Amino acid sequence: MMNFKKLLNSALAVLFIAGTIGFAGCSGVSEEEMAALEALRAEVNALEKEVNSLKSEKTALERQIAEKNAKLEQCAKDKAEAQKNLKTMGY
Repeated sequence: MMNFKKLLNSALAVLFIAGTIGFAGCSGVSEEEMAALEALRAEVNALEKEVNSLKSEKTALERQIAEKNAKLEQCAKDKAEAQKNLKTMGY
């Protein structure tokens, strides 16, 4: 997850630098610079989609963990109740 954030930040930094150089240039933006800028924008968009997808996956996994933890707690309660009942019956 941290790698994606670093990659996203790096891509945004490169995009910012490329944009700054393009706008600060004396003669305007060349086709090559514009193509590089568009490629960077596409990469940033792809990375943002991947980040969103991974966040969704993380949320789903956290929900599954919470459900399993709830089942474990219920099992522990059931076990304690069964042991209590066995004790009262003399086992």
